Amino acid sequence: MAVTGLPAVPVPPGPIAAIPDDVAKPARAAKPPRTPKAGRDLPAAVGVGVALLVLVIGSLLFFPLAFVVVATAFVCVGVWEVTRAIGDKGIKAPLTPVMVGALAMPASAYFAGSEGLLFALVASAGATLLWRSLDSEPGAVKSILAGIFSLMWVPFLLSFVFLMLRGHESPTLGLTLDLANINRGVLQVIIMLLLVVANDTFGYLVGVLFGKHPMAPKISPKKSWEGFAGSMGGAILVAIPATVFVLNEHWWVGFALAIGMVFAGTGGDFAESMIKRELGIKDMSNLLPGHGGVMDRLDSILFAAPVAYATFTVLGRF
Repeated sequence: MAVTGLPAVPVPPGPIAAIPDDVAKPARAAKPPRTPKAGRDLPAAVGVGVALLVLVIGSLLFFPLAFVVVATAFVCVGVWEVTRAIGDKGIKAPLTPVMVGALAMPASAYFAGSEGLLFALVASAGATLLWRSLDSEPGAVKSILAGIFSLMWVPFLLSFVFLMLRGHESPTLGLTLDLANINRGVLQVIIMLLLVVANDTFGYLVGVLFGKHPMAPKISPKKSWEGFAGSMGGAILVAIPATVFVLNEHWWVGFALAIGMVFAGTGGDFAESMIKRELGIKDMSNLLPGHGGVMDRLDSILFAAPVAYATFTVLGRF
């Protein structure tokens, strides 16, 4: 009225509308899904891990040949995961000779020993080279190197498990129902697997509870020195009683085995983490809930198998 000079006309107040609930009460922000500190779905990881451990140890105790078949299947899946991940970067390994080598090396190690394993490795590498050389598609050198790398990383390293299982005796083909007379090689493989599990379990628990100092943050930021110490302590607690009471070895054989297993297992974890970081992937696949791919479970065992074989072969003689 002061601006226009016109008289003000009173307007009756209208009804006041109810304030909407979404305005009166601010919407609560949706809580992001909780991510475990160590980056795993713990219940799924434990369930799958226990199932795999029962399958592996059960076959080792009662039907070692079945263990060889199961482990060879894991080798083939692991090779497939590796070659597929490398292939996503444009480097296609010759899958046919590589898969044949993945099948041949475990069988050669179990039935023919170290000489058979070495022959199968050389033959597989040669077949990979020849197969890819006959292909005119460009990138042959990278393809051949990717194939030989896959052969060396997965089937060759894991075949030391079959050398250990075979031992100095002939390979076992039938059922082994007499648990009072178990093959020494079977016991060695079981102890190695238990130490790998102890390394992962104690390292995980101690790392989650007390981990503050990362070992290699650029490669695996969740690995801590506290977790490494937990792995070392847990492995020693398992290795010494196992080697003394199960294998009748000196306590220092178990101590040396535990240290070797922890260093080898941690090195295997770091090696796969570095490769996955280089390839730009989180897991090799999603075949195992809570674990990722088969290679995400084999990474520690691949490096641990040669160390365990060497430890039992050399120190077991004293």
